[in-house]
Amino acid sequence: MDNYAKFYIDGEWREPSVPQYMDVVDPSTEKAFARIALGTQQDVDDAVAAARRAFPQYSRLSVRDRITFFKRVLEIFRRRQKEIAEIVTREMGSPITFSMEAQTATCVAHLEAIIEILEDFSFEEQSGTTLIVKEPIGVVGLITPWNWPINQIICKVLPALAVGCTIVIKPSEVAPLDATIFAEILEEAGLPAGVFNLVNGEGPVVGEAISAHPDIDMVSFTGSTRAGVRVAKAAADTVKRVTQELGGKSANILLDDVDFESAIRNGILGCFANSGQSCDAPTRMLVPKSRYDEALKIARAAAEDQTVGDPNNPSTVLGPLASEVHYSKVQGLIQRGIEEGATVVIGGPGKPDGFDIGYYVKPTIFANVTNDMTIAREEIFGPVLCILPYEDEQDAIRIANDTSYGLAAYVQSTDQDRARRVARELRAGSIFINYPDWDPLAPFGGYKQSGNGREAGYHSLSEYLEIKAMVGHG
Repeated sequence: MDNYAKFYIDGEWREPSVPQYMDVVDPSTEKAFARIALGTQQDVDDAVAAARRAFPQYSRLSVRDRITFFKRVLEIFRRRQKEIAEIVTREMGSPITFSMEAQTATCVAHLEAIIEILEDFSFEEQSGTTLIVKEPIGVVGLITPWNWPINQIICKVLPALAVGCTIVIKPSEVAPLDATIFAEILEEAGLPAGVFNLVNGEGPVVGEAISAHPDIDMVSFTGSTRAGVRVAKAAADTVKRVTQELGGKSANILLDDVDFESAIRNGILGCFANSGQSCDAPTRMLVPKSRYDEALKIARAAAEDQTVGDPNNPSTVLGPLASEVHYSKVQGLIQRGIEEGATVVIGGPGKPDGFDIGYYVKPTIFANVTNDMTIAREEIFGPVLCILPYEDEQDAIRIANDTSYGLAAYVQSTDQDRARRVARELRAGSIFINYPDWDPLAPFGGYKQSGNGREAGYHSLSEYLEIKAMVGHG
């Protein structure tokens, strides 16, 4: 049954209160292939009321029962993983291999991790004569983005359900269809009615209604810093908790002892993965000034290997950007870089040859970039890399920290002690040393205007918990 144009509220697939709809566009063809309903304040009110009714009973569900539930979700998710990967590719343009090996594979890892975490997570602790109890905060509103759509849903839903919260979620209207499939998975796994409620819609309507709702106790948002500020302001009047995972402009410091060929090639792979549409992408590569020309030569050759293609082709590395609006934004920033004096090493404005249809962008590298240029300060969110020179280690640290963001940073060195010494001085929530394997238990979140709070791992559960102290004894 096609549930894409319906909402999931109180355990039922419902028509919207007002018959308003929006097309979902395949960014590789620029053609609509599905449609979703657009929610209203009434739909949000209905979803919140359902979540509020479900909270008392669900919050008392035993940890063992929650673990059993997550094991069922994991089994069903694995069965439908290929279907979800295909829909992610179609709705936001992620190459199909990346959708399988990254976009959805991370979800499997997060599900396995939440089961592991719950097996030994303590919701009570004794401190002298005081019993400290960790209780679910209540009804939570979740607002998720289009760039890692199903992953970000999983990263919020799992810890919320794990601690006993009930949920109202609004996925991005750009890439909403995977959320519907996930709701079907939760329904099949036997989640009680009202615990998880899905309302599609636009940020200024549904997102605003969730953020400001007096019966929502906490809101978790992932998206742009601009939108995050709006969510926080809407939430302020009801003094609800707000966690945010926002933008980034992550520096990638190549220290002078590193193998440049490998470090630069891996840096470009990291920057261009998901067509550059990752908030923690290493978009500012910092290299020693004495080896700047060498770095540019290697980078150009590496970028030439980043083939743009049909996202449904398993060999494609770079697909289209997610939407026409986003394509126009990225094109504008590339042009701005040229106007401000940066040099195009490869790529530049316009679409790649042979791609007249689809929101495709040329893989682009800029040289002669200074850290005060727009392209070095604003999150471009496309396959665009800035390469900047530094004088010495302290200069590299200074440039890396000279940003309003602090989501991630990268350090490359053959000396782990040196790399960690540099990492300790970087003001960012995640520091990736020598392109490590991804760790699903590592907390993820930012400093400064990259947000607050953490997702993934043990730390994610604390965002959805209240702490109660029972002082004294009989």
